[in-house]
Amino acid sequence: MARVLVRNPAGLDRAWAQSVLAQHQPGVRVAGLEVTDLDVGTTTRVQLKVSHDADLPRRWFVKLPSRSWKAWAITTLPQLPQTEVRFYRELSAKVPIAHPRALAAERRTGRGFLLALADVTEEGAAPGHPSHSLSAARAGNMVELLARLHAAFWESPALSGELAWLAGPVRRLEDGLGSAMAVPLMRRGLALAGELIPSELHAPALSYAAARRRVMRVLSAGPQTLIHHDCHPGNLYWRGELPGLLDWQLVRSGEGISDVAYLLATALTPELRRAEESELLARYRDTLLACGVAAPPLAVLRERYAIHLTYAFEAMVVTLAVGGLMESQALAGLIERSAAAVADHGAFACVAALL
Repeated sequence: MARVLVRNPAGLDRAWAQSVLAQHQPGVRVAGLEVTDLDVGTTTRVQLKVSHDADLPRRWFVKLPSRSWKAWAITTLPQLPQTEVRFYRELSAKVPIAHPRALAAERRTGRGFLLALADVTEEGAAPGHPSHSLSAARAGNMVELLARLHAAFWESPALSGELAWLAGPVRRLEDGLGSAMAVPLMRRGLALAGELIPSELHAPALSYAAARRRVMRVLSAGPQTLIHHDCHPGNLYWRGELPGLLDWQLVRSGEGISDVAYLLATALTPELRRAEESELLARYRDTLLACGVAAPPLAVLRERYAIHLTYAFEAMVVTLAVGGLMESQALAGLIERSAAAVADHGAFACVAALL
C-alpha cells in the first residue's frame, strides 16, 4: 500500500501502476505507462495511459498535492483533497448517480494523498469545462440527477451517524477560515472583477461577507442531505445527454437546493436561466417527490433557492481573489452569470432579512 501513495508525478511509473492494479486483480502485468497531460491547480492532475493485461481501465486521471504553493496552502488546512479521498473510500458506492470509478484512494497524515480515477473519456464520456453553458435539456437532466442524489440521503440518520464527518471538524474549520477571510477576499475580488459585477452589488456583497458566520447558519437551516457543493459546469461530465459529477472535494451535508442554485447560477446563461429556472425548480421538486421525499412546497424551495445564490456568487468572487485556481476567461463568465442571478433575485437582501 505504501507504494501506491507517491509524493509527485515522478513516482507515477510502471511499478506504481502495477501496485494499483494488483489491489483489484492480483497477478496483473503492466507493460507500460505514458503521461498524456499534466495540469496544476488546486491539485496536480495527471492523465495517464496505462498498458496492462487486466480487465480494468487503461486511461487514468490521478490527483496529487498541488505543485503550486498557493493552491497547496489553500487546500491543506481545510483538507479538501483528503475529503475527496474519503468520499471515494467510504461513500461513493452509496451515491446513486454517475461519478468516476476510483482505482486508488489513499491519504496519510504528513504524507499527503493520492487519488487515481478511471478517466471518464474511456467510457465515451466528455468532461465539461468552466466556460461551458448548458442547454435547457441538459440543465433539466442535471436537476434530476441532483434530486436523485439528494433524495438518497434526505434527512438520513446516517448524516449524524457514520457520515457525521461530512459536517465534522474539517468542515467547521473550512467554514471558520472562509468567514475569517471573507471581507478581504470579497473586497479584493470585487476590485479585480471591475465591470463584471454591477456596482450596486458591491455594498450588499461586503455586508454579506461581514456577516458570513451568521449567513452560513441561515444557509444551512433547511432539510439536510448529501450535497456536492461545487456544481459549476467544469465539474460535470456527459455521456451523450446523461450527466455525471466530478470533483468531490467539497462534499458535505447541507440543503439540497443549494446545489441547484449553484448549478443554475454558474452553468446557464442569464437569459436561459431567467426563461427556465421556474420550470427547473418544479422539475427538481417533482423528482424528489417521485423518489419518495416529502419535499418542501415549491414556494419554499424558490425562497431557499434565492438565498443560496449568494454562495455561488461568493465562491466565484473568492476564486478570482485568490487567483490561479481557474482559467481567467472562464472564471469571468461564471462571475457575470452568478452576479446576474443574485441581482435578479435580490438575493443579498433576502439573506439580510433572515439574519
